[in-house]
Amino acid sequence: MTTVRLPLFPLNSVLFPGLVLPLNVFEERYRAMMRELLKTPEDEPRRFAVVAIRDGHEVAPSAPGMPDPTALPERGPLAGFGADPVKAFHKVGCVADAATIRERTDGSFEVLATGTSRVRLLSVDASGPFLTAELETLPEEPGDEAAPLAEGVLRSFRQYQKRLAGARERSLASGAELPDEPGVVSYLVAAAMMLDTPSKQRLLQAPDTASRLRDELKLLRSETAIIRNLPSLPASELTRGPMSLN
Repeated sequence: MTTVRLPLFPLNSVLFPGLVLPLNVFEERYRAMMRELLKTPEDEPRRFAVVAIRDGHEVAPSAPGMPDPTALPERGPLAGFGADPVKAFHKVGCVADAATIRERTDGSFEVLATGTSRVRLLSVDASGPFLTAELETLPEEPGDEAAPLAEGVLRSFRQYQKRLAGARERSLASGAELPDEPGVVSYLVAAAMMLDTPSKQRLLQAPDTASRLRDELKLLRSETAIIRNLPSLPASELTRGPMSLN
């Protein structure tokens, strides 16, 4: 088992390998993390791990009434996650490589990172100014019939895009060619579909590419049918997620 220790950034969303993650970092615990990452030379990876929050808050109350009107301030790396952070987070996450870390004049950071590989959360250390985690690297196994499954997923995904565009009464700006490598297809489609966090998390932690593609095929057919019956269904951009508040 190969393990690695990295800074830990919990979010209310799921990061997939190959997908871009924009972050607006303003909480002190994550500002401290970015200052530490900036100590790494630019020609080396500035890596941290992203895990989806199972039970807790991405942004901790920082002042009375912020962000919850009834909340009291919380401090420290564990703020908002309870006494046992391992229980607060999903067990499978993704390593992110920060290509851009730009500090603003107010001390906050603008960060642009890319997901690289899956990891399993083993333990969390809250003794420093920000969370760190012991992580097990997870290989991406292809599984059986990944290539034909990817072809089927791409066909269904194009239908899903058309239905979603029709529901929004506009055409999608998706002229770029979609990839055909099964692993890349599985992660791109997982990120692009309009799914809740638990559903995306299940796709991230699928045992292999083929299993993920099979699940996506079922979800695409189900979601396309829902959109067909609810043409006014709202949606956000397919291939871009919202910037995290943190």
